[in-house]
Parts: sequence; C-alpha cells; structure tokens
Amino acid sequence: MVLDKISGPEDLKSASLQELQQICNALRQRIIEVVAKNEGHLGASLGVVELTVALHKVFHSPKDKIIWDVGHQAYGHKILTGRNTQFDTNRQLNGISGFPLRSESPHDAFGTGHAGTSIAAALGMALSSKLQGKTNTKFIAVIGDASIASGMAFEALNHLGTTKANVLVILNDNAIGIDPSVGALKNYFAAMKNQEAAATNVFHTLNIPYTGPIDGHNLELLLEQLHHLSQQTGPQLLHITTTKGKGFASAESDQVRFHAPGKFDPLTGKINKKPHSGRTKFQDVFGKTLTDLAAKNNKIVAITPAMVSGSGLTSFFEQFPDRSFDVGIAEQHALTMAAGMATQGSVPYCVLYSTFLQRAYDQLIHDIALQNLGVVLCVDRAGLVGHDGPTHHGIFDIAYLKTIPNLSLAAPKDEVALRNLLYTAQLGLSGPLAIRYPRGYGHLTKWEKPYEKVILGKGQVLQEGKNLMVISVGTTAHQVNEALAAFPEGSVGHADLGFIKPLDTQLLEEIFLQYKAVLTVEDGALKGGAGESIMAFAQQKNYPGKIFNLGIEDAFVPHGQLEKIHDIAGISPQRIRAQIEGMITEK
Repeated sequence: MVLDKISGPEDLKSASLQELQQICNALRQRIIEVVAKNEGHLGASLGVVELTVALHKVFHSPKDKIIWDVGHQAYGHKILTGRNTQFDTNRQLNGISGFPLRSESPHDAFGTGHAGTSIAAALGMALSSKLQGKTNTKFIAVIGDASIASGMAFEALNHLGTTKANVLVILNDNAIGIDPSVGALKNYFAAMKNQEAAATNVFHTLNIPYTGPIDGHNLELLLEQLHHLSQQTGPQLLHITTTKGKGFASAESDQVRFHAPGKFDPLTGKINKKPHSGRTKFQDVFGKTLTDLAAKNNKIVAITPAMVSGSGLTSFFEQFPDRSFDVGIAEQHALTMAAGMATQGSVPYCVLYSTFLQRAYDQLIHDIALQNLGVVLCVDRAGLVGHDGPTHHGIFDIAYLKTIPNLSLAAPKDEVALRNLLYTAQLGLSGPLAIRYPRGYGHLTKWEKPYEKVILGKGQVLQEGKNLMVISVGTTAHQVNEALAAFPEGSVGHADLGFIKPLDTQLLEEIFLQYKAVLTVEDGALKGGAGESIMAFAQQKNYPGKIFNLGIEDAFVPHGQLEKIHDIAGISPQRIRAQIEGMITEK
C-alpha cells in the first residue's frame, strides 16, 4: 500500500505530482475505511486531503507549525505524520485522539477540539518565536469558513494585521461547518467565489495580503501557491474552496449526516442502524418537546451557535423559521442575544453543548444572571461523551454554573423529567434556568406523557432503604438503578437530587435524619460538584454520618467507549455497586 512507505512528511519531499495524487487517493480510502469501522469525523478530513498532502510536501513539519481548526480536519495529517499504523485506534480507549494532541506527536502543534482558536495560537507562536530570534519558521492556521466567522478568530485577525508575524492563514471555504454556514460573511465568501477577487476585500482592509480563491482540490495549483507563499514573510491569507466529503459520494451528497455518520458501509455509504429497543436520543426528546411547546406558545424562540442538527433543532427550525436563530460559532453572542430577547418578552431557549457554554461564561454572568433574565440554557452533552474525549466531555458545567447568583441548575434524571422542565420553563421564570442533559440515547421507551409542572428546587426519594441512601445527580440515576438491582429490595435507598441549585434542603435534612451514610453519584467534576454542595450542607447541619462522593476526579478524562469511560471515572454500575458494598461492609 502506498501509505505503508510513508513514515513521516519527509517521505513526500521527493514524490512526483503523480505519486502525490496516488497518496491522496490512498489517504482518502484509508480515512473512509477506518471511520466506517470506528466512527468519527469523516467529511471534514476528506475535504482537505489535497491540502494536507500539499502542506506536508511544501513545508517542514514539525519545524513549521500546522494548526488545524477545527481539529477533526486532521485525520490525513495524522496518517502522514507517522500514525498510519495507529490510525485504526482513532478515538478508541488508549488509542490516538480524534483531535490534534500535543502530547501525541511533535507534528500536532496545538490542540484544537473547539473552533476559532488557530489564528490566535499561530500568532502567539510566531510572536514568541520572533522574540527568541527564530525567524525561519512558518506558522500555518488552517481554518474553516464557519470557524473564521467566530469572534475570537476576528479578534486574532485584527491583531495579526498590525504585526509582521510569519503567519499563513489558509481559509478552507466549503460553506459548511457541521450544518451549513450562516451569516453575512458566508454570503461575502460566496460572492468572492463568483467573481475575480476585488482589489480590496475584508482581509486587505485588515492589512493581511490575500490570495485566492483557488480550487482546494487542484493539487498542482495548491503546490504552486503554497510554494510561492512559503517564500513570503509576514501575514498572508490563502483562500481555498473545497467540498466537504470530497471523494466519497455519500459524504458529498449528504454533508450534514456524514460530518460524523457513525459506522457505515465503506463501499455503499449505507449507515448502520443501531438497535436501541425503541429508545430515543435526549437531543431528539428535547427537539420534539420544544417544537411541541412552541406550537402553543409563540413567545418561545430557539437560539443555537451552529448546532442545529446536533442539538435536535432541525424540525423546530423548519416549522418556526421566524423564531429560529443559528448565530454561527458565536457562543458569546448567542447568550447576550438571548438576554436581549428576554428583556422584550420572548422566552429564549439557548441550546449549546456544555463545553461550548464554557466559552461564554462572562456573558452568562454579566448579561443574563446579573440582570436576572428568564433565559433557558439547554446544556447539551453534559457529562462524559465518549469518543470525542476531553475537549468535549461536559464535566465542568456543574462547578462553573452553581456559583452564579440568580441561576437555577436542574439535572433531569430521564426523558420525562427533561420534558417537564422544558414545559415548566415557558410558564414563567423569575430568573435564568440551566438544564443539563447528556449526549445520546435515554432509557425509556415511553416518554411522551402529559406535561407536569415542576417545582423548582425539589428532588425526590425514588426508593426507601435502611441505613444507606444513594443520591444520584441527573441521568446517573440509571447507573444507580442498575447497581441497586444486585441488593435485596429495600436495603439501599435511592434519591434523585433533581436540582443542584437550589438544593432541596428539606429532602436532604430528612435523609440525614434517617440514614447513617450517604453516597452521591454525578457525571461531573467532584471539585465544585453537587456532592461537594451536599457535604457542605451536611456540615452546616452537623450530620454525624458518613458521606462519600463518586464523580470525576481532578483530572481530564480520556477518550473511548462511553461505558469504559464511565468505569474509569468510577460511575459505572459495577463501580457504584462496589462502593455500596464497601460502605455496607464498613458499617
């Protein structure tokens, strides 16, 4: 196989154009075969195959630094930089990461699991290198058209244009992120493709020399332009146009689905169906519920930062286009816009992943909570997410949300509880409400039940016991239920915390009076977590019993199959059962 002869980028230096094209074909096939088997991000890496080969032909990684933004474009880069034999382990436990990882290879110049960071990182590297007298290194930021529209990317471009930093920005313009790109900048790029580049464009205005747009799949043209730009110094921008999913018909025709399609047939493109016994993804429960509520309440609006399909909002956007707002990769803007809408009587549901919400923390505090506005934060992908790993594990939201005044934080235990919270939120809130729920399938087959109003701040006892009570946070209730099946009925109690803030102190006081030991289980960081809040309250009440907390220790959790990650983190049914056994024996 052609790729077997490549141990690193230097093996490309003497290759002819024809040989490089063969490498492109082999690279594309390798990516398709492995992603079909292991799952992962397909379309983005297929779209930059020619660019990847050209970059490693012209430049000299790791001396020259290539930063991929977002990092799921980097599969071909990993294969060409000595990880072809490991690529079958991509995103698997103890295997290579699905994103660039500095500790994995010197060729991974910067970790990029979130969008919009590459230009700032490249500029920081270039300025530092210059201070140290190193001037012969090229710093290359490969950034998508959806990523470059983010505020952080524009902040970096604004700074870059005032420097002489040796940074080459490659704008990979395929008019799609996970969903189709949005916004005025997308329309501007489209106009640039359809006519000769104007003498003055937005990048020239920022004092960044511009080249393009050129065909990003024309390998010969790419090599020519990159060679020319390699001889230049100072800021440069190369605008290339590509097709996401290039070379695989199914991925080209259905770019949204084949961004990360799951397992599929590498020959036909047919996606494998997973048997889930009638269960539904939390994202689909959310989307269907919000669409149903919006049909009855015209004040409901949905806001998402470029996560329409991933968050389950496709149907909502189709049915209520005037009340649907995809703001692009702009989490800060999304939250402050939601705040503004709340001041004018709308009921904004702002839907974003836990790890993306981290990017808008100031807006959450300053613009929403400080003004006590009724914004509903739908915190998707809360808890451990599996194969995407530490850049996407939503394990910090409890800790960073529960300290904010005026904000209520709910953790529904199942799909029905999620629906009821969404229903209650649109009845009228006295302040902001955050609802955290996990990625993937729930465990109920019948969840479309009549809505019930939730009393904010109330938990519930699910099962009475004798001397030990387990308090679960959110959907860890399922793991706890599995663990408790190994014990005699009525021997161990189980309570659903329901709300992390405010705590149901009445429920906790009743538990403290009845039980000599308490075990808390949460799918978030222990430091600053729900268990810590319960321990603090127990101390205030001079609770004489023992409390033990299960959750994520003070470390980043690796990528891998979710069940295995739960076990590593100590919150699998097996680990919970072992902890309960130890506490019972200790008594």
